[in-house]
Amino acid sequence: MGDTVFCPVENETGEKRKGWVVSHDGARIYVETAGTGIPILLVHGWSMSGRFWCRQMAGLCDRYQVVTMDLRAHGNSSKILQGHTMESYSRDIHAVITALDLNKMVLAGWSLGGPVVLEYWRRFRGEKASALILVEMTPFPFSPEKWNAHALKGYNVEGMHASFSRLQAAPKAFGEKFINSMFKDGIAPSDPMEWMLPEFLKTPTPVAMASYSDYLMGDYRDVLRGVSVPSLAIYGDAPYLCFGPETGRYVADLIPRCRLEIFDQSGHMPFYEQSDRFNRLVSELVREIA
Repeated sequence: MGDTVFCPVENETGEKRKGWVVSHDGARIYVETAGTGIPILLVHGWSMSGRFWCRQMAGLCDRYQVVTMDLRAHGNSSKILQGHTMESYSRDIHAVITALDLNKMVLAGWSLGGPVVLEYWRRFRGEKASALILVEMTPFPFSPEKWNAHALKGYNVEGMHASFSRLQAAPKAFGEKFINSMFKDGIAPSDPMEWMLPEFLKTPTPVAMASYSDYLMGDYRDVLRGVSVPSLAIYGDAPYLCFGPETGRYVADLIPRCRLEIFDQSGHMPFYEQSDRFNRLVSELVREIA
């Protein structure tokens, strides 16, 4: 593993540290951290960024150390065009944990970030993680089984290529539709759309395609069975982009010590649409491991 360095940059108030961690192959991973106490490391989903956890950063940093990271080539991380697999992303998580010396942490993954977190668990045996949170994720996107609500279930390679063609042809229109679909009602309010769409567009299209194809083909069901720490599975309940209760029950049943929570007023982003409830559940989980 190469040098791992956190280069902090204070903001105007000194309340938040911002910087980059150098990962195993030279990729620079953008990190923000605020607060002190038990660490909570939050891993975002496909073509998103750490900024999507803004309501956790604001709502939890008075009690805990909240850490967000941008996956390689996402958000403010360096636009490296290699290593866009769940394996490399898990190594980037390890680099962040090492650089910031995170211990006894809560590790959370949303959507594609769920398999990234599970790959970290498999590859590093859950090192430094005392609790796990999986948010709106499927452990095997291509699975044909009934529990899987992914739009490309059943090894739908043709659908994957069609989605990539739409993304290549019109990234902005694709992003607008994608972001709208993540909300409970299928329409994003104007305020979040104003910043969420630019965050989506920071991810180069080749990166988005490479990471998503690797994600679709991964099967993490056996990893779920081996998770040995207290866990939360949090799912929305909406007719749009949402894995929902059935996938949530399947995931929670596979993890030996997992509590399932269904957010019926949320779609794919329960941590954003019902942030107070989400943050309360995170606090309860932290108290369980403190």
